[in-house]
Amino acid sequence: MLKRFFKAPLNPRIILTLCLVGILLSALPFGIRTKIKRDFSGHILTTAEVAQLTQNTAEENIVIVFGAGVWANSQLSHVLQDRMDTAINLYQQTNISKILLSGDNRQHNYNEPLAMLNYAVDANVLEDDLQPDYAGRRTYDTCYRAKHIFGVDKAILVTQEFHLSRALFICNGLGIEAIGVIADQRTYVDAEKYEQREILASTKAVWDVVVKKPAPIMGQPISLVKTLP
Repeated sequence: MLKRFFKAPLNPRIILTLCLVGILLSALPFGIRTKIKRDFSGHILTTAEVAQLTQNTAEENIVIVFGAGVWANSQLSHVLQDRMDTAINLYQQTNISKILLSGDNRQHNYNEPLAMLNYAVDANVLEDDLQPDYAGRRTYDTCYRAKHIFGVDKAILVTQEFHLSRALFICNGLGIEAIGVIADQRTYVDAEKYEQREILASTKAVWDVVVKKPAPIMGQPISLVKTLP
């Protein structure tokens, strides 16, 4: 039966249909990436715009910083350092209540949130205004846990431009009213690779938020609301 199938000439319409399907499937991730960037471009603000937005509000203004690489000596990678510097600048220039430091800590000798916390404390951020999240293994986990563990309903996301639109899509898709601030402060060596990675990562984000909705590592709720003295 199979021999007969492969020997028989294929109908040109079938060949054309298969080619079109292949082209559409190949183009889909690029289309998703483009749509997410376009849809959330209006959610990206400058530090000055955030300052204006938060200056006369009594709400708890939460910044979420997404983890990235930490080197063997616990020194932040350039990508993560720029995210932290941007968040610290927001803390100093705007009405920020808490900075949620979310990163990977799945190995005993690798701890992104602790390195981020130490960096912020060294920059004179009050430790009481910092909240590490040790189970932010990926962007989806960070946003999910921000909502379900830390009770975040509104947030200011800090990350690089290549990553920000996906982070905004995920957080907003999971019920967090999010805006973002771009953390780019230099040219990154692997900038092209980061952008290419976002094409497939954006498709995966849509699958997770809209279809699969996986639950990450969970735990006891932790409130980010400051208690009055």
